[in-house]
Amino acid sequence: MTHVQQKIPPRQPIAEVTAPTAPRRPRRRFVVVAVLAAVAVLVGGIGPWVYGTVANTSPKDRIAADPPPALFPDRTIAPLGGRIDAQAAPAHRLMAAWWADHDSRPHDAAFVAWVERNLPGPPPPTERAGELRDVQRLAGTRTARGIAAATWLEQFGKKDIWKLYAHDQAEVLPQATGDRRKQELKQALSLSKNVADALGARYQQSAPYVLDPSLRPDHVVGKGQVCPCSYPSRHAAAGAAARMVLSAFAPHLDDQYRWMEGQVAFSRVYMAGHVPTDIVGGAQLGDMIGEYVLVTRDHRQPR
Repeated sequence: MTHVQQKIPPRQPIAEVTAPTAPRRPRRRFVVVAVLAAVAVLVGGIGPWVYGTVANTSPKDRIAADPPPALFPDRTIAPLGGRIDAQAAPAHRLMAAWWADHDSRPHDAAFVAWVERNLPGPPPPTERAGELRDVQRLAGTRTARGIAAATWLEQFGKKDIWKLYAHDQAEVLPQATGDRRKQELKQALSLSKNVADALGARYQQSAPYVLDPSLRPDHVVGKGQVCPCSYPSRHAAAGAAARMVLSAFAPHLDDQYRWMEGQVAFSRVYMAGHVPTDIVGGAQLGDMIGEYVLVTRDHRQPR
């Protein structure tokens, strides 16, 4: 049984990310929590990295050495999870245009260039400014427990969680089949990172903590700094691509994979790495990449 398995909640209806209203000036409680955030991120981020580098460990070993804390309540992640789920339809419509002009063999370079041209861009500045205010209000509600959850999810949510799920699937399969599934997941994660990085460099959308350094006192933001660039979210792209690939192999676990995808995505907004539309763009990108990998590697029919 995986070290990240949790109770699987029912999917929730689509809703907007909301947060309780916070005063314009940070409260004393928020200042204390901000200090806790800095400590938690340093310990949570550097510790597993050092352990994994020195010991050359696997995702399973790294997560076993640093198991998840209590994660976010289902009701907290549900609104953003609904927006993530809603990206499946527009992603499939875009992919239908790709399949209309291409066969099911891998054409990775052409596909990457096509996705970079066709994925919708970030919202207008006025909408993004409103989202930044939402992130600032959400930051005012942070707790030590929430920071611990977000720190763990940020650390392991880009690759290790998904690789551990693939490992768990492979344990009950013939070795060749399990190895193939793990390789397909690895390719999906690699493609999602490459495209998200390229689009981030193109759009130059600053992360919320760059626009407002008080949101992440553990991050040093230089004068005039524009990036780290946050559209589309790499975590969200990886989560969507991984969830699609893993769910194709184990449909009965789809709810669990979607739940974890929502956990990782919400953690990025909670800790001011992204605004919600960064997550939405990343999820749509990941859905497209997941479909592409399943058709070109696993010989599935387009959805």
